Amino acid sequence: MLTGKQKRFLRSKAHHLNPIFQVGKGGVNENMIKQVGEALEARELLKVTVLQNCEEDRDTVAEQLEKGTKSELVQIIGNIIVLYKESKENKQIDLP
Repeated sequence: MLTGKQKRFLRSKAHHLNPIFQVGKGGVNENMIKQVGEALEARELLKVTVLQNCEEDRDTVAEQLEKGTKSELVQIIGNIIVLYKESKENKQIDLP
């Protein structure tokens, strides 16, 4: 569980990142969860965009990704979800 201070720190780190995944009409599926999990292991912090044609709302998508990848939700702003998961292999971010 992230503290408020840690979330603020991660939000500042994520500000300059570009979203690398998009959730569209198909919604969240097993393959997407697997790919997001692998990207989180490599990067620790990433953004996911929820497209307008997605049938589920952004909160549901965020919850599904969070549970599926066992990651932490940092923030939802507009249609962008920021996720964080500490990497086992290549740790890059030191939380305050």
